[in-house]
Amino acid sequence: MGGVSHTSLSPLPSSDRADTAARLRRALLDASFTADGLLDLLGAPAYAALARSETVPALRATRGDTPLETLVRLFLLQQPVPYARVADVLPVEDALESGWLTRTGGDEVAASVDIRPYGGPDGEDWFIVSDLGCAVGGAGGIGSREEGVVLGVGGASTTLAGITVREPVGSALDLGTGSGIQALHVAQHATRVTATDLNPRALRIAALTLALSGAPAADLRQGSLFEPVRADEKYDLIVSNPPFVISPGARLTYRDGGMGGDDLCRTLVQEAGDRLNEGGYAQFLANWQHVEGEDWQDRLRSWVPRGCDAWIVQREVQDVTQYAELWLRDSGDHRADPADYQARYDAWLDEFEARKVKAVGFGWITLRRTAAAEPSITVEEWPHSVEQPLGEAVREHFDRVDYLRRHDDAGLLAGHFRLVAEVVQEQVGLPGAEDPEHVVLRQHRGMRRATKVDTVGAGFAGVCDGTLSAGRILDAIAQLVGEDPVLLRDRTPAQIRLLVEQGFLEPVG
Repeated sequence: MGGVSHTSLSPLPSSDRADTAARLRRALLDASFTADGLLDLLGAPAYAALARSETVPALRATRGDTPLETLVRLFLLQQPVPYARVADVLPVEDALESGWLTRTGGDEVAASVDIRPYGGPDGEDWFIVSDLGCAVGGAGGIGSREEGVVLGVGGASTTLAGITVREPVGSALDLGTGSGIQALHVAQHATRVTATDLNPRALRIAALTLALSGAPAADLRQGSLFEPVRADEKYDLIVSNPPFVISPGARLTYRDGGMGGDDLCRTLVQEAGDRLNEGGYAQFLANWQHVEGEDWQDRLRSWVPRGCDAWIVQREVQDVTQYAELWLRDSGDHRADPADYQARYDAWLDEFEARKVKAVGFGWITLRRTAAAEPSITVEEWPHSVEQPLGEAVREHFDRVDYLRRHDDAGLLAGHFRLVAEVVQEQVGLPGAEDPEHVVLRQHRGMRRATKVDTVGAGFAGVCDGTLSAGRILDAIAQLVGEDPVLLRDRTPAQIRLLVEQGFLEPVG
């Protein structure tokens, strides 16, 4: 990474003391220092406030001297605690010797890092390590503006973890691992995990997260993007929550990519294709520019590497002023000298103006390596609520892509389909009208899509239970409504294809 200085950041615990990490983990679990234990102790309001970096409610809830209260004040609230109280809960001398704790003068000790309980997808009790005051951002900004600071779990982290396809794989790559949260997740279903980061401090913290969570160690490598990966290395899964912020300069390693505009995200996506095994997935969070006179969807299509299917979902768009203000708050610049804040704000707007950027999009990018002659690229905007986790929905999307690629209209009519679970029909029209103006099918899980259908489409979807072919169902509908069955067979496959593509109908057999 060059000559980045970490002198004002706390010294980190040793990542070579696996025995100490194991003893510390047992002590934390014995004291119920878990996500469920915190909720029970603090109550929902104080627990939620802690996730917003607001500590006063948690301080009020931990005025006793139980082991759990001691650990919350020590590791989450970063308060000095009397040595004797800590010694009743933790192997304190081991923790001091290996650097998890430090003496603060008098007879008190303090944490050298933030340790935050995190519940795994199957009820695992994990612990995410980060720099002090940087477990979450919140409206007040992170607790340090040091270039090499390492953050804990934020909304982007949990979003990526939720959309990742979770199936057993031989090899996985977590690119830009940070505190190690993605590596921790993929270690549950990958035989071999490689984790990279430009920041050497992040690699050390990721090692601590894995050790304290009882997960296998990862192959940790320092470098930018795919630089630490050999040209002959390929993976079944690549995940990355990269430093995607489009900013003037590269002031903060955890968020600023250091390339112009959205070049870092573009480069990451374009280079991922050659690193994937056949059928492998690469999943990223990204920002992209909305440039004057350019279609943003075309911009993203141009990023997709050859030989890959892609599903790109834009979740949010901000104008350039909103975007600049968001990230100035994130780094705490709004609390700085007003003249400095204004100068930084001006620099962001100068950057956008020079690039003719009018807005910035945020969303998910999933690639899948395919041998298909014509890869499928779907770029869409979906700002509505979804139901996480979505990993299974992502896998099913690409399964449907394969099915539709193999079946022409005749194949669709010969196919059998089933209406997926938790789809409801809504009829929209004026009160008292004999017929609805239109019919809407709506999902109540996954992407929670809604799509308009005509009366034939609604009737077709309603009777799909896998027993009859699509063609036979359409023949029955044609007889019922008095329509030419040949004409109905000609015009309906496009609607069937859309309902399959969007996940309302699933092929049977």
